Amino acid sequence: MRIAIMQPYIFPYLGYFQLIAAVDKFVLFDSVHYINKGWINRNRLLVNNQAVYFTVPLRKASQNRLIKDLEISYAIKWQIKLLRTIEVSYTKAPYFKRVFPMVYKVLTSNETHISGLVYSGLLHVLEYLGIHTKIISTSAKYGNEHLRAQNTIIDICLQEQASEYVNLVGGASLYQAALFEQYGVRLLFLEPGLPVYQQFSSDHVPGLSILDVLMHNSPEQISQMLLQYRLI
Repeated sequence: MRIAIMQPYIFPYLGYFQLIAAVDKFVLFDSVHYINKGWINRNRLLVNNQAVYFTVPLRKASQNRLIKDLEISYAIKWQIKLLRTIEVSYTKAPYFKRVFPMVYKVLTSNETHISGLVYSGLLHVLEYLGIHTKIISTSAKYGNEHLRAQNTIIDICLQEQASEYVNLVGGASLYQAALFEQYGVRLLFLEPGLPVYQQFSSDHVPGLSILDVLMHNSPEQISQMLLQYRLI
């Protein structure tokens, strides 16, 4: 069995979904510390032909707290503002009418924690695209918070009886193939392919949230995009 393990990101970019589609089981690594200004609770949309960040506000967010413990703040009506931004920015996109109701359902679900909101968003997008990879959170099963770095990953691989572990190529420096091989696990890295697709302007803006991809492409087109990666 082939698995991947990544921190939970809100409506992540296409490469994240290429990784999900390339494995049998995808593990959300929510039992690690939150990273300020990372991708856990923010991403980018195309607003007036420019990449603009959106953020899901959190209560008492700190790099000393675990992702799984971080609650979403509803002190301000961020959902209304974000949904309005998406609607105004993408209303003329070819697949807006199919995608927006799904986004609306996720963002108005009143999930209490960011990990739950991310999980809900991933499930809805995967269902829309017809991807059947199983997703599970580290905090829900493995009980290995006492381990660190590669040892945590290897322990999850062993618990899942995985023969292959895949990570995005950006994390290659964090892992040692020989150590994984000692436990019978083959270490692979996925190099994403981010194809150019038609947006509103002639200048393509790459690496945006999956929401941008969904708004401009059919599920069939995205299914082909999901195959445009390289395993090394």
